Amino acid sequence: MNTHDASLTPSIAACEIARLSRDARFDGVFFTAVLTTRIYCRPVCPARAPKASNVVYYPSAAAAQAQGFRPCLRCRPELAPGNQLWLQGEHLVTRALKLINEGFLADNSLEALALRLNVGARQLRRVFVKYLGAPPMAVHATQRLLFAKQLLTETHLSITEVALASGFGSVRRFNSAFAEANHAEPRAFRRSPKTRAGTALVLRLGYRPPYDFNTVLGFLQQRALPGIEQVDAFSYQRVFGPAQSPGWLRVSAWPAGQHSLQLELLNVAPAHMLPVVTRIRRMFDLDADPQAIAHTLGASPQLVPLIERYPGLRLPGGWDGFEVAVRAVLGQQVSVAAARTLASRLVQRYGTPIEAPGTSGLDRLFPDAQQLAVANLDQMGITQARINTLHGIAQALIEGRVDFGMEQALDTFVQRWVQLPGIGEWTAHYIAMRVLKHPDAFPAADLILRREANPDGPPLSTKAMQTLAESWRPWRAYSVLYLWRAATDAAALKRI
Repeated sequence: MNTHDASLTPSIAACEIARLSRDARFDGVFFTAVLTTRIYCRPVCPARAPKASNVVYYPSAAAAQAQGFRPCLRCRPELAPGNQLWLQGEHLVTRALKLINEGFLADNSLEALALRLNVGARQLRRVFVKYLGAPPMAVHATQRLLFAKQLLTETHLSITEVALASGFGSVRRFNSAFAEANHAEPRAFRRSPKTRAGTALVLRLGYRPPYDFNTVLGFLQQRALPGIEQVDAFSYQRVFGPAQSPGWLRVSAWPAGQHSLQLELLNVAPAHMLPVVTRIRRMFDLDADPQAIAHTLGASPQLVPLIERYPGLRLPGGWDGFEVAVRAVLGQQVSVAAARTLASRLVQRYGTPIEAPGTSGLDRLFPDAQQLAVANLDQMGITQARINTLHGIAQALIEGRVDFGMEQALDTFVQRWVQLPGIGEWTAHYIAMRVLKHPDAFPAADLILRREANPDGPPLSTKAMQTLAESWRPWRAYSVLYLWRAATDAAALKRI
């Protein structure tokens, strides 16, 4: 490694071992740049391994590109999962990367990003160079150019549409930036299209193994809302806004394996594609690092057998923050099935009807905060206290007293949300876990957690649960999934 602080990245020796063994667990954690070819690769690159003396390691694709290396055509760095080292916790770089991944720099300056994070622009640039080997604008540019390369390789989109999808307002600027980064014009990367106009656009989304896709689908299937979502043993489907031009998506396993999921998009404008892909990556937890999670949680006597039993568990997210918050309130002190029933009634009464494609049945959009702030929720089986809470959440979001900004520190998020009537720490942490995808969110008061943490005795108290989980930081949210999964399996055994 060079040009950055290597204290939080694998050692050169570890990188060398991972590169030579093509260890997929390190995919996206570092990139290998070859001095003789001026190409940078993922650790899993199938090409013949170069000599160690010709290799330089970088912590990010942006760092390699900043030094003049171009992405490999065989291993395709654009398919590498994100480095969760910098997508978890509350480090300044972490919070900034979350905003960059959300597209903040597409419409804002570096100064605006720094202001949002309450630091100076020079300080922000300095820490990015220190830890990632490239400044924020370079990280943003690399993200856009790699996405453009994927679209050129995998889809039928025209170069003009690819330029728009990757955040370039000018085709001329896109052509120039792409050629500089890849040493070739965009048209050189055009492949035989896998889709035709009027059919779904297909993209490949990489992850680090192991990945328990079946459990993610099972979690989402239990909570799927008719008209909005369809989930079966093989895929997740969803409709999303705006109402005047809704889009549809489907997520399934990539047919050839290769540690990837397949995303199909229908009726999604090019300018919205990168935000949709980013949201799906977050929802399906594709940037998680199972090795790092297992290393910490595996030290716990309560969790080590579960980690061995359920390799590759992921933290399923939610598509929309407001939708998750509403469903969390409806789920307070009731079963998942009962909460789903209440949410389904709400969708049928106040969801926006749309025309479903084919026979999919996906013909509703979840109501937004403006709709629910004034909605009459009587005679739906929802208690008056929860009706008041739902109205309060909607109004607080409209007024900006709470939001789902991805850069928020966990404690700050929880403190703001528990100020709302009817929102306790369980609900606030659950929302943070599903929406912010904060890996340390922990609804300690959850009865199932407290039971599973002490299966041979009475449920732990909330305080005892919090004390026990201190050693599970910063991955407490994943411990929740392990304990919930164990409880689900135990309940299934009792029914046999």
